[in-house]
Parts: sequence; C-alpha cells; structure tokens
Amino acid sequence: MAVESRWMPCQLKIEPNICSCEYDGIILVSGCAPGFDEPEPFKTVLFCAAQIDSALGVIGAVLPINLPAKRLIYSPTGPLNMDYHDVRSFAEAATKGIQRALKAGVRCPLFALLPDIRFENVELVTLLGALEGLYVPLEVRETCPDRCYKACQLGVWSPICSKKLQGIVKLASALESGRFVARDIGGADPERMAPPRVEQYLAELFCGSNVTMQVVCDQETLLQEYPLFACVNRAASMIPRHAGRIIFLTYEPPNPACILETVMLVGKGVTYDTGGVDIKTKGNMFGMSRDKCGAAACIGFMQVVNLLQPPTVKAVAALCVVRNSTGENAFVSDEVITAKSGVRVRVGNTDSEGRLAMADALCHMKEMALCSVNPHIFTVATLTPHAIFTVGRGYSIVLDNAVARLVSNAEKLQASGETMGDPFEISRIRREDFYFHEGRTEGDDIFQSSCKPTTSIHRGHQGPSAFLIMASGLDKHGACSCSPLKYTHIDLFGHLPDPHELPYSGNPVLALAYCYLIQGKCLTVRNDLPFEMQYVCEVDCKPVCLQPCQPCLPCPNTCSTAVTCACCPPCQPCDPCCPTACAPACPPCGENVTLVQPACRPNVPKDVCG
Repeated sequence: MAVESRWMPCQLKIEPNICSCEYDGIILVSGCAPGFDEPEPFKTVLFCAAQIDSALGVIGAVLPINLPAKRLIYSPTGPLNMDYHDVRSFAEAATKGIQRALKAGVRCPLFALLPDIRFENVELVTLLGALEGLYVPLEVRETCPDRCYKACQLGVWSPICSKKLQGIVKLASALESGRFVARDIGGADPERMAPPRVEQYLAELFCGSNVTMQVVCDQETLLQEYPLFACVNRAASMIPRHAGRIIFLTYEPPNPACILETVMLVGKGVTYDTGGVDIKTKGNMFGMSRDKCGAAACIGFMQVVNLLQPPTVKAVAALCVVRNSTGENAFVSDEVITAKSGVRVRVGNTDSEGRLAMADALCHMKEMALCSVNPHIFTVATLTPHAIFTVGRGYSIVLDNAVARLVSNAEKLQASGETMGDPFEISRIRREDFYFHEGRTEGDDIFQSSCKPTTSIHRGHQGPSAFLIMASGLDKHGACSCSPLKYTHIDLFGHLPDPHELPYSGNPVLALAYCYLIQGKCLTVRNDLPFEMQYVCEVDCKPVCLQPCQPCLPCPNTCSTAVTCACCPPCQPCDPCCPTACAPACPPCGENVTLVQPACRPNVPKDVCG
C-alpha cells in the first residue's frame, strides 16, 4: 500500500544523481570530524571550511558548494562518546539540519544519507529525524492550507547500496506515517481532538484499509459494559461534542491460519484532564490535552501495521477516548464502582482517571486474549509524572508482568528502542504495588489511588500497573495459572514535551513497531514498485530465499492442504504450528525480494517445526 501524502510530512524520492538540478540545498549529517571521512565533493568543502572555523564540527554551517544545489547545510552530531552516546545523536542532527535549511530559504532539499558503522540502523534513524523536522501540526494544516508542507518532496541521496537505500526509504515512509498520525492525535488541542473528532479522524485514516474500526459510544452500553470508563465519562457525556467513546481498531492477516502472535493494545486517550473534582491547580492544567498520547501512540502503531500488513501478526487496539471534565455530574472520590471484571473499586482521586478509563477495556482484551493465538496485552499511557522524575524526559518506562518477564519482553523492547533511537527504561512490578491497591474497607476490593500526586508516592509509576492487573482480572492469569497471559504496561509520560507548546514526538511508535512488527519477522522488500509497500524490513537487502521445505515430523493435527510455492517443492502436511505451514506462499526468487523465515512458536518444540 502506498503512503498517502496527507499522512506524511512530505513525499520521499530516491535521487541517484548528486548533481541533479531539482534541489536548492543539500543537507549533510555526519558523525566524524569535518572533512575526515565524507565522500567527495563534501570532503574537500568541509576540510577547507574547518581550517577557518574550529567550531564547524560542533555547530555546523551553511557552505557554498560547486554543485547545482549551490548550498551545503552541514549538521554534525558533534563528538560522540561511544560509552554513552547512541543513535539519537544522528536523528537530532538531522532534525536540526532540516530546520537550518528551511531558515536558509531551502525549499527543495536533498538529504545526503551517510552510513556509520558505529550504530545499527543509523541511516533509517537519520532519515526519520529529517522527516520529523518537516512535520506541520494539524491545526496549521487545516487553518492555513498554503502552509501544509514545509517541503513537498525530500530527495534522498546515499553512497550505500541502491537496494538497501530503497528498503530504508520504504520503511521510513511507513514508520514516519505512524509517527505523523500519532503527533496529529496527541498534539492537537482538546476541541480539535475531542472524542467524536478522534473518531472522525480515524474513520478517514483507515477508510478502505486493512484496519477495521468499531466504536462504542452509546452511554447505556458504556455503563453496562465499561462501568469504570463510564464513570470518568459521566460529566463529559452531558456535552455531545465531548462525549467519550471506546474505539476498537483491528488488523487481521489475509490468511488467519498464518497468525503466529497477537498484539493487543489499550491506549489512554484522555483528550483533556482537568483533574475532575480533584481539580488541577496552580496552572497544572496547561498541557493536559497531551494526556491522550498513549492512545495516539497506539494509533500510530496501527497505522504502521496498516502499511506493512504483516502476514503473521494480528493487531488489536482499544482506544479509551474520554474527557475528564468537572460539573454536577462528575464522579467523585469515595465512590465504589463495580468494574467489568466484577471487582469493587473505591475511587480515591479523580485526577487518577487514566487507570479507570483503561481497566474495563483491558478486561475486554483479556477475554479476547483467551481465545487468541500467542497473545500479548499492553496498556500504553501518559499515566504518571512520577515517570519523568524516575527516568527523565525522552524515555518510556516498560513494566512486564511475570508471564511477559519469562520471555524477556522488556529487555527485547529496550533493545529495539536502543537501535531505533526511541529508548526505554525497565521497571519491575513488586508485591508492594499490589499491597498498596488492596481494598481498605468492607465493601470494596481495590483502592484506586491515593489522594496525593504520584510524584510524592513511593513507587508512583509502578503502582498503577498493579491496579490495572487487579481491576481487569489479569491477576487470575499469572505465570502459575492454567491460562497465563503476557501483559506489559508502558508509561510514556516522559515523551510529553516541555514546554507544552512544542510538538509531541510520536514516540514510542518506532520501538513498538520495530520490536513487534519488524525485527525477526517474516518480511519482504519489493523494489520493482517504488514506494509500494508490502511487508518492509531487514534493510540489508541481501536476497534470501526460503530453503526447500522439509517434511514435518508426525503431528497430532495435520493440515488439510499442503503449502506450495513457486520456488520450493510442495511441503508435506504438517502441524498448523509449524512456521512453514503458517508462512504465506513465497513469491518467485529474485533480486527484488528479501525474505526472512520467522522463528518457531515458543511453545512448540524445535524438532517438530524442523
């Protein structure tokens, strides 16, 4: 599927000729000393400039160059301490380079994409940084149509292998489109992205796509099926333009028999958080339209799914889109509400509404997971300022339950974030977090939250994950249960911008997509149709074909039909759990295809799958 221009900051074009006359400026990002290791003609220009400017390698410059573009915008990373620096330095330099080029009057930029052996995926991350610098906020695009694009096209030139470059550009298009829509949702003001208008935006985004949308907005249905959400929505429901809804987005591969795993996301989409009756004071409401960035990240992830169309991954997102309003119909502390899971929850603080808004949808996901293939459930939320106090801005926090911890999920997500410049820190859910949320009086099972802000509570960002486990009934599906379920909570409060008028970055879409859609999955890059994306990844572009299928060992259940394809002989009937049975029929071998076999399912012995 091609990426529509309205869901991208600009179109990408691979430019094979550095001497093309289409461009009025060349942007170069480099991690080495100026004039040291860049290709010509950049090397000579930078070496000469460095002789008269000792700060060139730190702050960069706009330099004349004997090419049709005439201007070279040099944006260095600065010195890199390899013990502590990471690939973000290249993304940040790319963003600064684009911004500097625009200030210099460049309107048709050509981006020179250089490799760097020190960091994995450096070309992809650098290009994503450049695209981030071209983002135009939704309100600007809608109110000033002439300012929709800072550059209608970004040319990309690189000395690397042309096939690898095509793979990078295609993958960058899909990932940036995900971040683009996440920024639109997360960054828009509370009226532009009030719950009904979030629904409208998503209807346009996924119209005619592989993602289906279901909306629950009837107040009686919400009250019966999602009582904790309805509680938060009670005051806003009186105003039609603020009335909340739970929006389900679902992607299924074309062949459901091919599903190897199911990713299930629950996103906090509080379009404005006044604090409710425990109202925010001292100016702390400013920026609270960003309290929907958890749902925004889930939407961004689903947009990447929509574009990549993974053949072995099913994805479901539940977006809990609600406004925490005040008024005579608002919920208050001391209320006891029976959750969808049947537990009785006593409200302790109406400003801790996010966990209430998500708990019933999480319970619904839990029930869906029990009949899904290899499910993994997530909650994604800007939940606690304690997260920033713990790890600082620019970092997400990941917390696994015992089942997810058995497969080292947090470590895998952290590693993916490291390679994509979208870092995670790991926290642990402990027994004290469950003790804190135990019911404190007769008549209630769970205590929702202390009246104190999370910043003054011990283990302030860990506790909410325990509450969500208890309130949703996931505590009945731990590692020692008959039906264990993997569950991970992600607190991305660290990605809220400061000052608040700065745009939301769209993270952690990159880390989530790389970890659960890209790394180690069955992926293909087709280079015969530029910018037509099937399932894009593994950007080394070394053609790899599936080896001839070997007959599986006898299994209790056999497939009714054998899997055949043009480039390998027919498989013998095999168990549906075998990756050779679950993988889609592979296309004819050729230089235009990169194909990587998926790993066996974790619960199937290796010798069964061959």
